Amino acid sequence: MPREDANDFNWQDPLRSEDPHRMPNTSARPKHSRRTRRRRREDPARNELVSSSLESAQQCLFNQDYGPAFAHYLLVLHLAPVFKDVAKDSFRFTLFKWAEELDSVGRIQDLFDCYEQALELFPADEVILNSMGEHLFRMGFRDEAAGHFHKALKLRPDFPEARENFYRVANWLVERWHFLMLNDHGRNQKYQQAIQKAVQSGCNTVLDIGTGTGILGMCAKKAGAAEVYACELSKTMYELACEVLTANGMDGCIKILHIKSLEMEVPKDIPQRVSLVVTETVDAGLFGEGIIESLIHAWHHLLLPPQTSENEFREQSATGRVIPAGATVFAMAVESAEIRRHHRLCVSEVGGLSMAAAGELRSPVSCSMEPDDSMEPYTTERLSRLPGGYKSLTEPFTALNIDFNNVTELEGLSSREVQRVYLPVIQEGEVDALAVWFQLHLDEESSLSTGPQEDTCWEQAIYPVHGTKGFVLKPPDQLIVEISCRDAYLRLCSVAVQRDGREIQLDKSPEPRVSGNPMSVPNPEAELCSALACLQTGQNQTKDFCMLECSEMALLNNQDYHQRFSAAFGKLISQLKLSCPNQEQGPGVQSNLADDADSTNSSDLMYVLDVSEGFSLLSLIAASHGHVKAYSSVEKHKQQDVLRRLANSSNIAQENLEFWLNNMEDEQGMLQRPSREKLWTAIILDCVETCGLIRQKLMEKASLARCLLEDGGQIFPQRIVVYGMLVESDMLLLESAVQGHEPTLGFNIAPFINQFTVPVHVFLDFSTLECRHLSESVELFVLDLMNVNANYTNREVKVQATSAGRLTAVPFWYQIYLDHEISVSTLSQNSHWKQAAAVLQQPLEVQAGDWVCLAVKLHKSTISISAHVAGIAESNE
Repeated sequence: MPREDANDFNWQDPLRSEDPHRMPNTSARPKHSRRTRRRRREDPARNELVSSSLESAQQCLFNQDYGPAFAHYLLVLHLAPVFKDVAKDSFRFTLFKWAEELDSVGRIQDLFDCYEQALELFPADEVILNSMGEHLFRMGFRDEAAGHFHKALKLRPDFPEARENFYRVANWLVERWHFLMLNDHGRNQKYQQAIQKAVQSGCNTVLDIGTGTGILGMCAKKAGAAEVYACELSKTMYELACEVLTANGMDGCIKILHIKSLEMEVPKDIPQRVSLVVTETVDAGLFGEGIIESLIHAWHHLLLPPQTSENEFREQSATGRVIPAGATVFAMAVESAEIRRHHRLCVSEVGGLSMAAAGELRSPVSCSMEPDDSMEPYTTERLSRLPGGYKSLTEPFTALNIDFNNVTELEGLSSREVQRVYLPVIQEGEVDALAVWFQLHLDEESSLSTGPQEDTCWEQAIYPVHGTKGFVLKPPDQLIVEISCRDAYLRLCSVAVQRDGREIQLDKSPEPRVSGNPMSVPNPEAELCSALACLQTGQNQTKDFCMLECSEMALLNNQDYHQRFSAAFGKLISQLKLSCPNQEQGPGVQSNLADDADSTNSSDLMYVLDVSEGFSLLSLIAASHGHVKAYSSVEKHKQQDVLRRLANSSNIAQENLEFWLNNMEDEQGMLQRPSREKLWTAIILDCVETCGLIRQKLMEKASLARCLLEDGGQIFPQRIVVYGMLVESDMLLLESAVQGHEPTLGFNIAPFINQFTVPVHVFLDFSTLECRHLSESVELFVLDLMNVNANYTNREVKVQATSAGRLTAVPFWYQIYLDHEISVSTLSQNSHWKQAAAVLQQPLEVQAGDWVCLAVKLHKSTISISAHVAGIAESNE
């Protein structure tokens, strides 16, 4: 949100005239014409109210009482719109300050009400539109945020903040798979052929559920369907589809509804039942976008009855059908270190801290037979591009067959009995996940596969296994997998391993039981002991269980990063102790401070503030060095409990670890001094997002942090160096925009979907990216968090091409310097960070030996890169 410094604000009333009770320009008279309009009679009481409210607004603003100031400004501008132009800046400032206060105390509805009131007064104010969009996006209202950013850009195309925000939200709204799908010519043609066959066989009324760009509905109309309807829930995609239909001359031929298909009715939304439903509301796990629920509803309310033995001799137009007709789901067990480190703790110590007391830590992706709203049953990965690869521990097996044209089968899916499958282990390894893909049967002849070996736009669904740490499968073991669809999600759980006639449970700790004879009864005493052990284990797991995001798990498993931070912080402490030789040293000091953190000795403490996003151990690692009081940014209570247990097990005094966000309401601020006498010894900033971008407002935070450091204090990290490389990558082009000049299946779609093209591709794994390297890596940019005078906003870098090719992108990553010597790279194999790439609007032909000039710019936190081949004069400079 745009901010102004209160010290720079002009507190003089810009609206005051010589007579405080007289409105500006009240003496102006309209020119006479043949029919003079009646002049509005002046209302002294009204003028008095406006003047006094204006004065009150300015006084409240001076006193930093922003709520009343905002209310007074609203009254003034409603009663006297003539003041809008001169009052705009003051009004904006008041709005933003009041919004900050409302946000800090959780009054979100009041915050949005204020923005709505502001936009009633200034509907074309791009700054207010952009600011409201930022709040909406942060609260999860992505569609609405995109609309505000888009309006702001239309009003002011050169507005950098709105453009940066629009690029960020575009990655959420129009996910990159939209581009991949439209670039997947094989997939498009198969869908078109299946729809054409269905329409020509008599299905002449069509409903496209989840139309996206509208391509499937347009295929139906082009095939000759008499009536075509479409629905789309996303406001962004709905508006995009409307533009596409208009551009292709079908806006009057296809009725598109901004509605969820489950809410559609006949005849309210469509005049009669249709004979064909087309849809691609399937995700990597097949059912994740709600296709089962939407098809059950369609069969009952929107589709003609299916073809059965009773009506098979009727005209085909009297029956309904669905494209796709069904699917077959496949799965296999895999070993993958990359999957493992994102879903469970793989290390025993982090930055010198033993993790034994942490309890059970796992990602929120966990499958069980019982639905749990707090957990996701699966995530997605492209196995062919998984860093470090994967090992197949079993052969692929058929997990499920489903007929979308059989409503009885669809309705019975959730009540199917749990199926147990015994999978022979084909090679030794630790099972980290079940990988799932499917074959989508469009009709009797045509199908699409999302398998890991296919050249497809699809990823695979990944069902991680949490409870097998250190357990190695080997032939002739059999992995026991349970399959269910309890809540219309496909659920696959690796529950046990059969070895030497015994079942070894993977997620529990009972005694192995003999399999084979179901009537065999184990020893009652052993069974009781086992049950008690399980009960105790279950209680401990429930008590100590803590959920971390996948990126937080990967961060926790990044030993190199934490070890280097510990070393850099240790150096800082040593330097400060040398400069203050009388200061007590060693971890033993903490015990002296345990009784009273504010005692006389506490003035000698070193204060550390960690403002990292999410779960972070850095504050605790700092406190473990002794003579340190650390303030952690961790907010969630269960995660705070984990830190407290780790502190206790590491002999860190309870008083030396605080959670500063718990006291936000009292402190009315974030980066504050720890006490009146002390400044911070170290402030830890979270500089790089997991996706590979610089954190928003990083340099502003660094500027504030520098003002709060004691002499000799330090920001961690001190400096960030951005590196990049020239590459040729068709994959990045395919994921960034619809390619080529030819229409997609004859339809003009590219110009509209490409509005959501973003210049920077995020969540990139450079180690597995399909590309050709056209240069060596080169330093692109430097961000110095400790020295404001060392920074710049743009730089020209010359890079010599080492190979000929088409320059399509510049992937970039960071070397993060914790101090002058110790650094970590976001490109390293165990990095929890991904990389990013600037994709060029037009590929650039280069020859080996050419010098390429890269114009690198940093605005706020966004890096942009443009390129051209240097001329002879430029090359010689």
